[in-house]
Amino acid sequence: MKITKNKGVGLLVLVASLGYFVDIYDLVIFSIVRIASFHAIGVPHELMREKGEFVLNMQMGGLLLGGLLWGIIGDKFGRIKVLFGSILLYSLANIYNGFVNDVTTYGMVRFVAGIGLAGELGAGITLVSESLPRGKRGYGTMLVASIGVFGAVLAYYVSEWFDWRNAYIVGGGMGLLLLLLRVGTFESGLFENTATKKHIKKGSLRLLFGNRERIKRYLCCIGIGTPIWFVIGVLITQAPEIGNALQAETTLSAGKGMMFAYIGLSLGDIAAGMLAQWLRSRKKVVFAFQLLTLVAAFVYLTRFGISETTFLYIAFFMGISVGYWATFVTISAEQFGTNLRATVATTAPNFVRGALIPSTMLYGYLLDFMGIIYAAIATLVILSAIAIFALTQLEESFDKDLNYNEA
Repeated sequence: MKITKNKGVGLLVLVASLGYFVDIYDLVIFSIVRIASFHAIGVPHELMREKGEFVLNMQMGGLLLGGLLWGIIGDKFGRIKVLFGSILLYSLANIYNGFVNDVTTYGMVRFVAGIGLAGELGAGITLVSESLPRGKRGYGTMLVASIGVFGAVLAYYVSEWFDWRNAYIVGGGMGLLLLLLRVGTFESGLFENTATKKHIKKGSLRLLFGNRERIKRYLCCIGIGTPIWFVIGVLITQAPEIGNALQAETTLSAGKGMMFAYIGLSLGDIAAGMLAQWLRSRKKVVFAFQLLTLVAAFVYLTRFGISETTFLYIAFFMGISVGYWATFVTISAEQFGTNLRATVATTAPNFVRGALIPSTMLYGYLLDFMGIIYAAIATLVILSAIAIFALTQLEESFDKDLNYNEA
């Protein structure tokens, strides 16, 4: 029985890792093929940034809505149901994305894809965290994230091998194939124990927002991750525009930058996970990486006359610096009881992704007064200040017993 259970946990980590791999592929593919796809559907060059932000914000809006839906489903009906339902939805949406011919439809389909993408990481991290011994769960979540982010590397190469339409179809096809691997995975024991207790509220937004202390805890979980997606969604995605402002030698490639950033992010996830295990503290590690993010972005945004090679090195460095992503999601999962854990672990990363909407609004507002470079610096400094403050308000959760419920 023990051997079977160990094999089952290993399969669970593998399935969660591959699910996040496909999730990341589908999450970043728009950033990689944005220019090529917009040229193909007739978007003028001067509207590339504006229309790109519209489509990306539609995707992020879907992530916000999906985070709520899948989180509640995960706590009420089980983590496994989320892993099946979410991947089916975003796989079908990405296949359809290969057939769009206008920006409005493009944005609507990315919104639906965003709803699907919202469930993958939170449910996977919750399931792995609840299934591994508490002293080792950091290794499991580290593996999920470090393997998963290589989906961005594959997304770049697929976009080079095929045209943008087929790049979307490949992503959707991979997701449908992964559904077959998920047959036979088991549900979290902690969830099953809670599911039998009918008197316990599960996945209740009223419970989550029912008192000031829980609201503060939840908002702080979101706050610690806010700089991450600004780095990915703006500093890397808008590399052509930022490079132009930096008087780059050639047009900087967002696709190549995304690939190098995600390779760095994978290594950063491994480093953050190992450091947290060694220091027996997730908070110390996240604080160090938040400072590193500021340094990496400042180096990038002050590198006038930047070459493509230098940009790729810096993108790699920025990727490492935001590699506390898995640790951030793990902290979020560890801050709440079993009856709210999937809701928080699913909504928190998606609210961080969705926070790109107000972040880009602030960035766009500052851009009119400061220009693209100083607006990017100012926005990141504000987001980092929020993140560091939020971190100070959370308890250290390393080695915390997760077998409890919120009352």
